[in-house]
Amino acid sequence: MASLVEKVTRAVLRLVAAQSPQKAGELAFLLFTRTRSTKPQSEKERKALARAAARMAQSETVRLVIPGSVVASHVFRPETAVDGGQRVLVVHGYRSRSDHMIALADALVAAGHTAVCLDLPGHGASTGRTLHLGKAVEAIDAAWRQHGPFDSFIGHSFGGPSVMAAAAGSILHVPQRRPDRIVTIAAPSDMAQVFRWAGKLLGLDAAAQNAFERQVLRFAGRPLSEFRVDRMMHDISIRTLVIHAEDDKEVAYSNAEAIARTGSHVRLMKANGFGHRRIVSAEPVTRAVVEFLGEGARAGGIVGLPLPSSPEPNKLPATESRRPRRLA
Repeated sequence: MASLVEKVTRAVLRLVAAQSPQKAGELAFLLFTRTRSTKPQSEKERKALARAAARMAQSETVRLVIPGSVVASHVFRPETAVDGGQRVLVVHGYRSRSDHMIALADALVAAGHTAVCLDLPGHGASTGRTLHLGKAVEAIDAAWRQHGPFDSFIGHSFGGPSVMAAAAGSILHVPQRRPDRIVTIAAPSDMAQVFRWAGKLLGLDAAAQNAFERQVLRFAGRPLSEFRVDRMMHDISIRTLVIHAEDDKEVAYSNAEAIARTGSHVRLMKANGFGHRRIVSAEPVTRAVVEFLGEGARAGGIVGLPLPSSPEPNKLPATESRRPRRLA
């Protein structure tokens, strides 16, 4: 059932759309891209941040300026240099922060890599109240100029299309930043699906929805239809590992399959049982990421990660439930 805030928001948008669908689309975009408070939203999150606080304090925090925001980057370095050590950029998802990526950062550091965890605008220790793909890519570019070049990008959820857009040079006013490898974890493959989900949530009619989607052209220089993985990455063969759980209730597993179809340079790994958020700190996932960064080129395919309760690879079929799912 919709909350009172959702009902009021929909009613206001309907009134605006009756006068001007264009204004309704602009207002919807402002609401959609406005970030929430960075304070913990639940007791569970508060405890998770408290557990991560000591480790976060050990990182070197470097603040980077982009239009409308000062973004925080947190650098985790190994104690001693290791041959083959990489510079790895780690990007969290929407309503997340670098604190939630600690397990992954620690796994990278233990393997001799330098992990740079980026707080996107309006998240974690970064300022600003607006986040969309353009702002995310601007933040990635700032991190590249300060800490890069990076050998690898890792993106969870919204961080997945963000690092792919940066690697592809999809935001026209931002230089292309191309690493040797990319890892996506529980990432959406088509931003148009996200906009359709948001438009439905906001109760937009067809005209207002079209105006809402046209806002992407304003900040990116490209239409929303271009922000689909097969279009962004169609001529870019970066070795990529795609990790996703079939039980993900926020971003459907079919998104991982779509990314995997972009070419033989992509490997798809199932991480069933870890859902959408626990997946970034699951030991089998962090181990798989480290192994991928350390190995040579390998052909694509589907590999099952162990289930949390079993040492054996899972055998579930790669089929997608038709039950509607929320995109994040």
